[in-house]
Amino acid sequence: MSFTITDLEQLQTDHPEWQMELVEGKIIVMGPSDYESEEIGARLITFLNNWVMSRELGRITGSSAGFILPSIEEDDSEKRNLRAPDVSFVRADRLKKTKRDFVELVPDLMIEIKSKSDRIKPLEEKIQLFLQLGSTVGILIDPDKLTVTVYGLNQAPVILQNGDTLRLPDLLPGWELAISELWPPEFE
Repeated sequence: MSFTITDLEQLQTDHPEWQMELVEGKIIVMGPSDYESEEIGARLITFLNNWVMSRELGRITGSSAGFILPSIEEDDSEKRNLRAPDVSFVRADRLKKTKRDFVELVPDLMIEIKSKSDRIKPLEEKIQLFLQLGSTVGILIDPDKLTVTVYGLNQAPVILQNGDTLRLPDLLPGWELAISELWPPEFE
């Protein structure tokens, strides 16, 4: 059986406590993240939002914001996916007013944060899908290796480590973040 966006919306209504994605007609129920991965996401959203909001550059969302992606096959609206990156950025000129629904667009920036139970390959495939559909940049944060990998369409990935700085000049000119700032602090 192949599910549609309408089917997923009905399931969300019936089960608002579930976080789901629609991938190639299959509904995927997402489990909660581990604490560290979620804290990294919250830290990144804070750093990005401080820059973006003060300059009115666009919108930053977390892992519950669903994006209805265009079908890869022409004229096949039944095969659209609904995906939710861990962190997303959409430029202001592309989404002038927020919506009380899933948005039908591809975010300019999408970020995945590897949870303890995630495998790298599906995360990379998700990033590549977003890039093929129009995202400018995709990022994979791996807390296990303390790396941040930056992807662009038809470009070699750039791997950043502690001591490096993340910059996104095409999307967020002037913004930068030391990779070491992403990792949760240890308190004594």
